[in-house]
Amino acid sequence: MTAFHAVQSSTGSGFNPRIHCGNALIFDSKHEVSVQLCFRGSHACSPMKPFFCRAKYSADSAMDGSFSFRVVSPTLLAAEKEEAKAVLTLFLKKQGLSNVVAARTINKSDLFIEHLVSRLHSIHKSRYLVGRELTTLEIREALVPYLESLLKEHGDILVDVVESFPDPPVRKKLQQLAPATSPTHSRPLNGKKQKTVSRVYESGSSGNLRPNVIYLMEEVGMNLDQIKGIARRFPAFVYYSVEGKIKPVVEFLLDLGVSKSDIPVILKKRPQLCGISLTDNLIPTMAYLEKLGVDKKQWAKVIYRFPALLTYSRSKVKATIDFLYEMGLSSDSVSKILTRSPSIISYSVEDKLRPTAGYFRSIGVDVSVLLHRSPQTFGLSIEGNIKPVTEFFLEKGYSIEEVKTMISRCGTLYTFSLTENLIPKWEFFLTMEEYPKTELVKFPQYFGYSLEERIKPRYKLVKESGISLLLNQLLSLSGQDLEKLLQRKLERASLTEVDEAVDCNNDREDVEP
Repeated sequence: MTAFHAVQSSTGSGFNPRIHCGNALIFDSKHEVSVQLCFRGSHACSPMKPFFCRAKYSADSAMDGSFSFRVVSPTLLAAEKEEAKAVLTLFLKKQGLSNVVAARTINKSDLFIEHLVSRLHSIHKSRYLVGRELTTLEIREALVPYLESLLKEHGDILVDVVESFPDPPVRKKLQQLAPATSPTHSRPLNGKKQKTVSRVYESGSSGNLRPNVIYLMEEVGMNLDQIKGIARRFPAFVYYSVEGKIKPVVEFLLDLGVSKSDIPVILKKRPQLCGISLTDNLIPTMAYLEKLGVDKKQWAKVIYRFPALLTYSRSKVKATIDFLYEMGLSSDSVSKILTRSPSIISYSVEDKLRPTAGYFRSIGVDVSVLLHRSPQTFGLSIEGNIKPVTEFFLEKGYSIEEVKTMISRCGTLYTFSLTENLIPKWEFFLTMEEYPKTELVKFPQYFGYSLEERIKPRYKLVKESGISLLLNQLLSLSGQDLEKLLQRKLERASLTEVDEAVDCNNDREDVEP
Protein backbone atom coordinates (compact mmCIF):
# COMPACT_ATOMS: atom_id res chain seq x y z
CA MET A 1 0.00 0.00 0.00
CA THR A 2 1.38 3.41 -1.00
CA ALA A 3 0.55 6.60 0.90
CA PHE A 4 -0.24 9.88 -0.86
CA HIS A 5 -0.86 13.26 0.70
CA ALA A 6 -1.83 16.70 -0.50
CA VAL A 7 -1.55 19.90 1.47
CA GLN A 8 -3.61 23.02 1.03
CA SER A 9 -3.04 26.20 3.07
CA SER A 10 -5.91 27.99 4.72
CA THR A 11 -4.65 31.12 2.96
CA GLY A 12 -5.60 29.58 -0.34
CA SER A 13 -2.17 28.73 -1.71
CA GLY A 14 -0.69 25.26 -1.93
CA PHE A 15 -1.04 22.03 -3.86
CA ASN A 16 -3.85 20.97 -6.10
CA PRO A 17 -4.26 17.36 -4.99
CA ARG A 18 -5.17 14.64 -7.44
CA ILE A 19 -6.40 12.37 -4.67
CA HIS A 20 -8.16 13.58 -1.54
CA CYS A 21 -9.79 11.21 0.92
CA GLY A 22 -10.21 11.71 4.64
CA ASN A 23 -9.37 14.86 6.51
CA ALA A 24 -6.74 16.03 9.00
CA LEU A 25 -5.11 19.19 10.26
CA ILE A 26 -1.50 20.22 10.59
CA PHE A 27 -0.18 23.51 11.92
CA ASP A 28 2.78 25.76 11.47
CA SER A 29 3.74 28.93 13.27
CA LYS A 30 1.65 31.16 11.02
CA HIS A 31 -0.91 29.10 9.19
CA GLU A 32 -3.48 26.45 9.85
CA VAL A 33 -3.39 24.02 6.97
CA SER A 34 -5.62 21.10 6.18
CA VAL A 35 -4.13 17.82 5.06
CA GLN A 36 -6.00 15.34 2.90
CA LEU A 37 -4.68 11.82 3.41
CA CYS A 38 -5.57 8.56 1.76
CA PHE A 39 -4.04 5.17 1.27
CA ARG A 40 -4.15 3.69 -2.19
CA GLY A 41 -4.10 0.04 -2.84
CA SER A 42 -3.67 -1.67 -6.14
CA HIS A 43 -7.18 -0.76 -7.30
CA ALA A 44 -8.91 2.15 -5.61
CA CYS A 45 -8.65 4.84 -2.98
CA SER A 46 -10.09 3.91 0.38
CA PRO A 47 -11.11 6.86 2.60
CA MET A 48 -9.83 6.78 6.13
CA LYS A 49 -11.26 8.07 9.38
CA PRO A 50 -10.23 11.70 10.10
CA PHE A 51 -7.29 12.32 12.35
CA PHE A 52 -5.13 15.28 13.32
CA CYS A 53 -1.49 16.12 12.87
CA ARG A 54 1.06 18.45 14.36
CA ALA A 55 3.36 20.27 11.97
CA LYS A 56 6.01 22.93 11.92
CA TYR A 57 8.33 24.58 9.48
CA SER A 58 11.91 23.48 9.87
CA ALA A 59 14.66 26.00 9.39
CA ASP A 60 15.24 24.75 5.85
CA SER A 61 11.62 24.25 4.96
CA ALA A 62 10.82 27.91 5.55
CA MET A 63 12.28 28.59 2.15
CA ASP A 64 10.88 25.77 0.09
CA GLY A 65 7.51 25.40 1.87
CA SER A 66 7.99 21.79 2.85
CA PHE A 67 6.77 20.55 6.24
CA SER A 68 7.98 18.28 8.93
CA PHE A 69 5.12 16.88 11.04
CA ARG A 70 4.23 14.17 13.49
CA VAL A 71 0.84 12.51 13.74
CA VAL A 72 -1.09 12.81 17.00
CA SER A 73 -1.63 9.38 18.47
CA PRO A 74 -5.12 7.93 18.05
CA THR A 75 -5.33 7.43 21.83
CA LEU A 76 -4.63 11.09 22.55
CA LEU A 77 -7.01 12.20 19.81
CA ALA A 78 -9.81 10.03 21.23
CA ALA A 79 -9.17 11.44 24.72
CA GLU A 80 -9.31 15.01 23.40
CA LYS A 81 -12.61 14.31 21.66
CA GLU A 82 -14.07 13.01 24.90
CA GLU A 83 -12.84 16.10 26.72
CA ALA A 84 -14.40 18.32 24.04
CA LYS A 85 -17.69 16.40 24.34
CA ALA A 86 -17.67 16.89 28.12
CA VAL A 87 -17.06 20.63 27.79
CA LEU A 88 -19.82 21.00 25.19
CA THR A 89 -22.24 18.88 27.24
CA LEU A 90 -21.70 20.97 30.37
CA PHE A 91 -22.05 24.19 28.36
CA LEU A 92 -25.35 23.06 26.82
CA LYS A 93 -26.73 22.01 30.22
CA LYS A 94 -25.86 25.42 31.63
CA GLN A 95 -28.02 26.92 28.88
CA GLY A 96 -31.01 24.96 30.19
CA LEU A 97 -30.89 21.74 28.18
CA SER A 98 -31.73 18.54 30.00
CA ASN A 99 -29.25 15.67 30.22
CA VAL A 100 -31.16 13.73 27.56
CA VAL A 101 -31.36 16.61 25.09
CA ALA A 102 -27.71 17.55 25.62
CA ALA A 103 -26.62 13.93 25.05
CA ARG A 104 -28.75 13.71 21.90
CA THR A 105 -27.12 16.87 20.57
CA ILE A 106 -23.64 15.52 21.24
CA ASN A 107 -24.45 12.32 19.34
CA LYS A 108 -25.41 14.41 16.29
CA SER A 109 -22.37 16.68 16.41
CA ASP A 110 -19.35 14.61 15.40
CA LEU A 111 -18.11 17.21 12.92
CA PHE A 112 -18.46 20.00 15.45
CA ILE A 113 -16.56 17.97 18.05
CA GLU A 114 -13.74 17.49 15.53
CA HIS A 115 -13.88 21.22 14.90
CA LEU A 116 -13.43 21.89 18.64
CA VAL A 117 -10.43 19.57 18.76
CA SER A 118 -8.92 21.35 15.75
CA ARG A 119 -9.26 24.62 17.65
CA LEU A 120 -7.37 23.08 20.55
CA HIS A 121 -4.54 22.18 18.21
CA SER A 122 -4.59 25.63 16.69
CA ILE A 123 -4.59 27.50 20.02
CA HIS A 124 -1.92 25.31 21.64
CA LYS A 125 0.40 24.64 18.70
CA SER A 126 3.53 25.09 20.77
CA ARG A 127 2.36 22.56 23.35
CA TYR A 128 1.93 19.87 20.71
CA LEU A 129 5.25 20.64 19.08
CA VAL A 130 7.06 19.75 22.31
CA GLY A 131 4.88 16.71 22.89
CA ARG A 132 3.01 18.11 25.91
CA GLU A 133 -0.60 17.02 26.38
CA LEU A 134 -3.21 19.53 27.48
CA THR A 135 -4.80 19.32 30.90
CA THR A 136 -8.57 19.26 31.35
CA LEU A 137 -8.48 22.83 32.68
CA GLU A 138 -6.50 24.05 29.66
CA ILE A 139 -9.00 22.40 27.33
CA ARG A 140 -11.92 24.08 29.10
CA GLU A 141 -10.22 27.47 29.10
CA ALA A 142 -9.62 27.15 25.37
CA LEU A 143 -13.11 25.99 24.37
CA VAL A 144 -15.55 27.73 26.73
CA PRO A 145 -14.83 31.29 25.49
CA TYR A 146 -15.32 30.07 21.94
CA LEU A 147 -18.66 28.46 22.81
CA GLU A 148 -19.71 31.63 24.60
CA SER A 149 -18.92 33.65 21.47
CA LEU A 150 -21.04 31.26 19.40
CA LEU A 151 -23.90 31.61 21.90
CA LYS A 152 -23.66 35.39 21.72
CA GLU A 153 -23.70 35.26 17.93
CA HIS A 154 -26.40 32.64 17.38
CA GLY A 155 -28.48 32.75 20.56
CA ASP A 156 -31.25 30.15 20.76
CA ILE A 157 -30.24 28.44 17.51
CA LEU A 158 -26.87 27.38 18.95
CA VAL A 159 -27.99 23.74 19.04
CA ASP A 160 -28.83 23.94 15.33
CA VAL A 161 -25.41 25.46 14.66
CA VAL A 162 -23.70 22.62 16.49
CA GLU A 163 -25.72 19.82 14.88
CA SER A 164 -25.57 21.18 11.32
CA PHE A 165 -21.86 22.13 11.40
CA PRO A 166 -20.17 23.01 9.08
CA ASP A 167 -23.31 23.99 7.15
CA PRO A 168 -25.02 27.15 8.47
CA PRO A 169 -28.43 26.50 10.05
CA VAL A 170 -31.55 27.96 8.50
CA ARG A 171 -33.15 30.37 10.99
CA LYS A 172 -36.82 29.51 11.06
CA LYS A 173 -39.48 32.02 11.88
CA LEU A 174 -41.35 31.27 15.03
CA GLN A 175 -44.97 30.55 14.30
CA GLN A 176 -47.33 32.76 16.24
CA LEU A 177 -48.77 30.24 18.65
CA ALA A 178 -50.38 32.68 21.05
CA PRO A 179 -50.09 36.34 21.98
CA ALA A 180 -46.94 36.89 23.99
CA THR A 181 -47.46 38.72 27.26
CA SER A 182 -43.90 38.68 28.48
CA PRO A 183 -40.78 40.15 26.84
CA THR A 184 -38.87 37.00 27.81
CA HIS A 185 -40.92 35.09 25.22
CA SER A 186 -39.87 37.25 22.30
CA ARG A 187 -36.57 35.46 21.63
CA PRO A 188 -36.36 33.24 18.54
CA LEU A 189 -36.65 29.50 19.20
CA ASN A 190 -34.63 26.77 17.57
CA GLY A 191 -36.44 24.00 15.73
CA LYS A 192 -36.67 21.58 18.66
CA LYS A 193 -37.84 24.17 21.15
CA GLN A 194 -40.35 25.52 18.66
CA LYS A 195 -41.81 22.04 18.27
CA THR A 196 -41.89 21.54 22.04
CA VAL A 197 -43.56 24.88 22.75
CA SER A 198 -46.07 24.33 19.97
CA ARG A 199 -47.12 21.13 21.73
CA VAL A 200 -48.46 23.29 24.57
CA TYR A 201 -51.04 24.74 22.18
CA GLU A 202 -51.72 21.65 20.10
CA SER A 203 -55.17 20.09 20.25
CA GLY A 204 -55.64 16.46 21.11
CA SER A 205 -57.93 13.98 19.37
CA SER A 206 -60.96 15.63 20.98
CA GLY A 207 -60.07 19.01 19.57
CA ASN A 208 -59.15 20.43 22.96
CA LEU A 209 -55.78 21.21 24.47
CA ARG A 210 -53.73 18.24 25.62
CA PRO A 211 -54.78 16.69 28.96
CA ASN A 212 -51.59 17.69 30.80
CA VAL A 213 -52.01 21.32 29.71
CA ILE A 214 -55.70 21.34 30.72
CA TYR A 215 -54.83 19.86 34.12
CA LEU A 216 -52.10 22.42 34.74
CA MET A 217 -54.46 25.25 33.85
CA GLU A 218 -57.67 24.09 35.54
CA GLU A 219 -56.37 22.21 38.59
CA VAL A 220 -53.01 23.82 39.27
CA GLY A 221 -53.89 27.36 38.22
CA MET A 222 -51.19 27.94 35.62
CA ASN A 223 -51.67 29.88 32.40
CA LEU A 224 -50.38 29.04 28.94
CA ASP A 225 -47.48 31.48 29.14
CA GLN A 226 -46.24 29.88 32.36
CA ILE A 227 -46.43 26.41 30.83
CA LYS A 228 -44.70 27.63 27.70
CA GLY A 229 -41.94 29.16 29.81
CA ILE A 230 -41.31 25.81 31.49
CA ALA A 231 -41.33 24.05 28.12
CA ARG A 232 -38.65 26.38 26.81
CA ARG A 233 -36.34 25.62 29.73
CA PHE A 234 -37.20 21.95 30.24
CA PRO A 235 -38.79 20.47 27.07
CA ALA A 236 -39.50 17.05 28.61
CA PHE A 237 -42.10 18.62 30.90
CA VAL A 238 -44.74 18.94 28.15
CA TYR A 239 -44.50 15.21 27.47
CA TYR A 240 -45.28 14.23 31.06
CA SER A 241 -48.62 12.47 31.46
CA VAL A 242 -51.20 13.73 33.93
CA GLU A 243 -51.93 10.51 35.77
CA GLY A 244 -48.47 9.03 35.58
CA LYS A 245 -46.28 12.00 36.54
CA ILE A 246 -47.79 15.45 37.09
CA LYS A 247 -50.91 14.77 39.16
CA PRO A 248 -49.27 12.40 41.70
CA VAL A 249 -46.54 14.95 42.48
CA VAL A 250 -49.00 17.86 42.72
CA GLU A 251 -51.26 15.91 45.09
CA PHE A 252 -48.25 14.81 47.12
CA LEU A 253 -47.15 18.43 47.54
CA LEU A 254 -50.65 19.48 48.55
CA ASP A 255 -50.75 16.69 51.15
CA LEU A 256 -47.50 18.04 52.61
CA GLY A 257 -49.21 21.35 53.20
CA VAL A 258 -47.96 23.26 50.18
CA SER A 259 -50.42 25.98 49.24
CA LYS A 260 -52.11 25.48 45.89
CA SER A 261 -51.01 28.97 44.88
CA ASP A 262 -47.38 27.93 45.47
CA ILE A 263 -47.51 24.90 43.16
CA PRO A 264 -46.94 26.92 39.94
CA VAL A 265 -43.92 28.59 41.54
CA ILE A 266 -42.45 25.23 42.56
CA LEU A 267 -43.01 23.69 39.12
CA LYS A 268 -41.46 26.71 37.48
CA LYS A 269 -38.39 26.47 39.70
CA ARG A 270 -37.96 22.70 39.32
CA PRO A 271 -40.21 21.02 36.72
CA GLN A 272 -37.96 17.95 36.97
CA LEU A 273 -39.82 17.03 40.17
CA CYS A 274 -42.65 15.67 38.04
CA GLY A 275 -40.27 13.27 36.33
CA ILE A 276 -39.06 11.69 39.58
CA SER A 277 -40.72 8.61 41.02
CA LEU A 278 -42.50 9.27 44.31
CA THR A 279 -41.98 5.82 45.75
CA ASP A 280 -38.48 5.20 44.44
CA ASN A 281 -36.93 8.66 44.82
CA LEU A 282 -38.86 11.55 46.34
CA ILE A 283 -40.21 9.88 49.47
CA PRO A 284 -36.96 7.99 50.27
CA THR A 285 -34.97 11.20 49.72
CA MET A 286 -37.25 13.08 52.12
CA ALA A 287 -36.90 10.33 54.72
CA TYR A 288 -33.12 10.51 54.36
CA LEU A 289 -33.15 14.29 54.77
CA GLU A 290 -35.38 14.01 57.83
CA LYS A 291 -32.80 11.73 59.43
CA LEU A 292 -30.20 14.39 58.71
CA GLY A 293 -32.26 17.05 60.43
CA VAL A 294 -34.88 18.54 58.12
CA ASP A 295 -37.99 19.34 60.16
CA LYS A 296 -40.75 17.17 58.67
CA LYS A 297 -43.33 19.76 59.76
CA GLN A 298 -41.60 22.35 57.59
CA TRP A 299 -41.48 20.45 54.29
CA ALA A 300 -43.96 22.81 52.62
CA LYS A 301 -41.70 25.79 53.31
CA VAL A 302 -38.51 23.89 52.47
CA ILE A 303 -39.79 22.73 49.09
CA TYR A 304 -41.15 26.17 48.24
CA ARG A 305 -37.81 27.77 49.07
CA PHE A 306 -35.67 25.26 47.22
CA PRO A 307 -37.50 22.43 45.39
CA ALA A 308 -34.22 21.29 43.82
CA LEU A 309 -33.25 19.86 47.23
CA LEU A 310 -35.25 16.73 46.45
CA THR A 311 -33.38 16.15 43.18
CA TYR A 312 -29.83 15.98 44.57
CA SER A 313 -28.05 12.68 45.10
CA ARG A 314 -27.49 11.37 48.61
CA SER A 315 -23.74 11.60 48.17
CA LYS A 316 -24.05 15.30 47.36
CA VAL A 317 -26.27 15.93 50.39
CA LYS A 318 -24.03 13.89 52.70
CA ALA A 319 -20.91 15.78 51.59
CA THR A 320 -22.50 19.09 52.60
CA ILE A 321 -23.78 17.73 55.92
CA ASP A 322 -20.36 16.29 56.75
CA PHE A 323 -18.82 19.69 56.05
CA LEU A 324 -21.25 21.43 58.41
CA TYR A 325 -20.37 19.04 61.22
CA GLU A 326 -16.68 19.47 60.40
CA MET A 327 -17.11 23.23 60.93
CA GLY A 328 -18.33 22.56 64.45
CA LEU A 329 -22.09 22.93 64.06
CA SER A 330 -24.39 20.99 66.33
CA SER A 331 -27.08 18.65 65.01
CA ASP A 332 -29.68 21.24 66.00
CA SER A 333 -27.89 23.94 64.00
CA VAL A 334 -27.59 21.63 60.98
CA SER A 335 -31.31 20.93 61.22
CA LYS A 336 -32.13 24.63 61.26
CA ILE A 337 -29.83 25.38 58.32
CA LEU A 338 -31.35 22.63 56.17
CA THR A 339 -34.83 23.86 57.02
CA ARG A 340 -34.26 27.61 56.67
CA SER A 341 -31.64 27.64 53.91
CA PRO A 342 -31.83 24.34 51.99
CA SER A 343 -30.07 25.93 49.01
CA ILE A 344 -26.77 25.41 50.85
CA ILE A 345 -26.85 21.85 49.48
CA SER A 346 -26.32 23.29 46.00
CA TYR A 347 -22.95 24.83 46.94
CA SER A 348 -19.85 22.81 46.09
CA VAL A 349 -17.99 21.82 49.27
CA GLU A 350 -14.52 22.05 47.75
CA ASP A 351 -15.09 24.94 45.33
CA LYS A 352 -17.34 27.15 47.45
CA LEU A 353 -17.96 26.21 51.10
CA ARG A 354 -14.46 25.28 52.21
CA PRO A 355 -12.65 28.23 50.55
CA THR A 356 -15.21 30.68 52.00
CA ALA A 357 -14.81 29.17 55.46
CA GLY A 358 -11.05 29.51 55.10
CA TYR A 359 -11.33 33.19 54.22
CA PHE A 360 -13.52 34.07 57.19
CA ARG A 361 -11.28 32.10 59.52
CA SER A 362 -8.32 34.11 58.23
CA ILE A 363 -9.91 37.32 59.53
CA GLY A 364 -10.90 35.76 62.84
CA VAL A 365 -14.60 35.09 62.27
CA ASP A 366 -16.26 32.15 64.03
CA VAL A 367 -17.32 30.14 60.96
CA SER A 368 -19.81 27.96 62.81
CA VAL A 369 -21.68 31.03 64.08
CA LEU A 370 -21.69 32.64 60.63
CA LEU A 371 -22.92 29.42 59.01
CA HIS A 372 -25.74 29.20 61.53
CA ARG A 373 -26.80 32.83 61.13
CA SER A 374 -26.25 33.36 57.41
CA PRO A 375 -25.54 30.19 55.39
CA GLN A 376 -26.33 32.10 52.19
CA THR A 377 -23.11 34.07 52.68
CA PHE A 378 -21.20 30.91 51.75
CA GLY A 379 -22.70 30.94 48.27
CA LEU A 380 -21.04 34.26 47.43
CA SER A 381 -17.88 34.77 45.41
CA ILE A 382 -14.85 35.45 47.59
CA GLU A 383 -13.20 37.74 45.03
CA GLY A 384 -16.38 39.27 43.61
CA ASN A 385 -18.45 39.81 46.77
CA ILE A 386 -16.79 39.00 50.07
CA LYS A 387 -13.34 40.59 49.83
CA PRO A 388 -14.69 43.88 48.40
CA VAL A 389 -17.00 44.27 51.42
CA THR A 390 -14.14 43.70 53.86
CA GLU A 391 -11.97 46.18 51.98
CA PHE A 392 -14.84 48.70 51.93
CA PHE A 393 -15.04 48.85 55.72
CA LEU A 394 -11.27 48.85 56.15
CA GLU A 395 -11.05 51.82 53.76
CA LYS A 396 -13.62 53.66 55.89
CA GLY A 397 -11.30 53.47 58.89
CA TYR A 398 -12.60 50.38 60.70
CA SER A 399 -10.13 47.87 62.09
CA ILE A 400 -10.28 44.18 61.19
CA GLU A 401 -11.43 43.52 64.75
CA GLU A 402 -14.33 45.92 64.29
CA VAL A 403 -15.23 44.30 60.98
CA LYS A 404 -15.19 40.90 62.70
CA THR A 405 -17.53 42.27 65.38
CA MET A 406 -19.89 43.63 62.72
CA ILE A 407 -20.02 40.24 60.99
CA SER A 408 -20.73 38.44 64.26
CA ARG A 409 -23.62 40.81 64.97
CA CYS A 410 -25.01 40.90 61.44
CA GLY A 411 -24.29 37.66 59.59
CA THR A 412 -26.03 38.86 56.42
CA LEU A 413 -23.73 41.88 56.12
CA TYR A 414 -21.81 40.33 53.22
CA THR A 415 -24.97 39.50 51.28
CA PHE A 416 -25.71 43.20 50.75
CA SER A 417 -24.76 44.77 47.43
CA LEU A 418 -21.80 47.09 47.71
CA THR A 419 -22.96 49.58 45.08
CA GLU A 420 -26.72 49.42 45.67
CA ASN A 421 -26.73 49.07 49.45
CA LEU A 422 -23.59 49.65 51.47
CA ILE A 423 -22.22 52.70 49.67
CA PRO A 424 -25.45 54.78 49.50
CA LYS A 425 -26.34 53.95 53.12
CA TRP A 426 -22.83 54.78 54.26
CA GLU A 427 -23.01 58.14 52.49
CA PHE A 428 -26.31 58.94 54.21
CA PHE A 429 -24.93 57.80 57.56
CA LEU A 430 -22.24 60.45 57.27
CA THR A 431 -24.99 63.10 57.25
CA MET A 432 -26.34 61.77 60.57
CA GLU A 433 -23.96 63.85 62.61
CA GLU A 434 -25.34 62.68 65.96
CA TYR A 435 -23.93 59.19 65.43
CA PRO A 436 -20.21 58.34 65.53
CA LYS A 437 -18.77 55.64 63.26
CA THR A 438 -18.62 53.26 66.20
CA GLU A 439 -22.42 53.21 66.20
CA LEU A 440 -22.28 50.96 63.11
CA VAL A 441 -20.05 48.53 64.97
CA LYS A 442 -22.70 48.33 67.68
CA PHE A 443 -25.57 48.14 65.19
CA PRO A 444 -24.41 46.93 61.71
CA GLN A 445 -28.02 45.85 61.07
CA TYR A 446 -28.42 49.46 59.91
CA PHE A 447 -27.42 48.27 56.42
CA GLY A 448 -30.34 45.84 56.35
CA TYR A 449 -33.04 48.52 56.48
CA SER A 450 -34.50 50.35 53.50
CA LEU A 451 -32.85 53.72 53.01
CA GLU A 452 -35.85 55.43 51.42
CA GLU A 453 -38.68 53.74 53.30
CA ARG A 454 -37.23 53.51 56.82
CA ILE A 455 -33.90 55.17 57.50
CA LYS A 456 -34.50 58.59 55.93
CA PRO A 457 -38.12 59.15 57.08
CA ARG A 458 -37.44 57.99 60.64
CA TYR A 459 -34.31 60.05 60.96
CA LYS A 460 -36.22 63.11 59.72
CA LEU A 461 -39.03 62.47 62.22
CA VAL A 462 -36.67 62.12 65.18
CA LYS A 463 -34.54 65.08 64.18
CA GLU A 464 -37.59 67.35 63.87
CA SER A 465 -38.80 66.23 67.31
CA GLY A 466 -35.48 67.23 68.86
CA ILE A 467 -35.21 63.85 70.60
CA SER A 468 -32.01 61.82 70.70
CA LEU A 469 -32.24 58.07 70.09
CA LEU A 470 -29.74 55.25 69.74
CA LEU A 471 -29.40 53.98 66.16
CA ASN A 472 -30.96 50.61 67.00
CA GLN A 473 -33.92 52.39 68.65
CA LEU A 474 -34.37 54.55 65.59
CA LEU A 475 -34.62 51.59 63.21
CA SER A 476 -35.47 48.35 65.00
CA LEU A 477 -38.62 49.46 66.82
CA SER A 478 -42.00 49.04 65.17
CA GLY A 479 -43.75 52.19 64.04
CA GLN A 480 -46.12 52.07 66.99
CA ASP A 481 -43.37 51.48 69.54
CA LEU A 482 -41.30 54.26 68.04
CA GLU A 483 -44.20 56.70 68.42
CA LYS A 484 -44.69 55.65 72.06
CA LEU A 485 -40.99 56.09 72.79
CA LEU A 486 -40.92 59.53 71.22
CA GLN A 487 -44.07 60.53 73.13
CA ARG A 488 -42.55 59.43 76.45
CA LYS A 489 -39.34 61.29 75.77
CA LEU A 490 -41.25 64.41 74.75
CA GLU A 491 -43.33 64.28 77.94
CA ARG A 492 -40.20 63.86 80.05
CA ALA A 493 -38.57 66.75 78.26
CA SER A 494 -41.68 68.84 78.87
CA LEU A 495 -41.73 67.97 82.59
CA THR A 496 -38.05 68.74 82.85
CA GLU A 497 -38.66 72.17 81.35
CA VAL A 498 -41.49 72.82 83.85
CA ASP A 499 -39.33 71.76 86.78
CA GLU A 500 -36.51 73.97 85.59
CA ALA A 501 -38.92 76.90 85.27
CA VAL A 502 -40.25 76.36 88.83
CA ASP A 503 -36.74 76.16 90.23
CA CYS A 504 -35.86 79.34 88.42
CA ASN A 505 -38.85 81.16 89.94
CA ASN A 506 -38.02 79.92 93.43
CA ASP A 507 -34.51 81.17 93.07
CA ARG A 508 -35.84 84.60 92.17
CA GLU A 509 -38.15 84.69 95.21
CA ASP A 510 -35.27 83.83 97.50
CA VAL A 511 -33.23 86.78 96.40
CA GLU A 512 -36.05 89.37 96.52
CA PRO A 513 -36.03 91.76 99.62
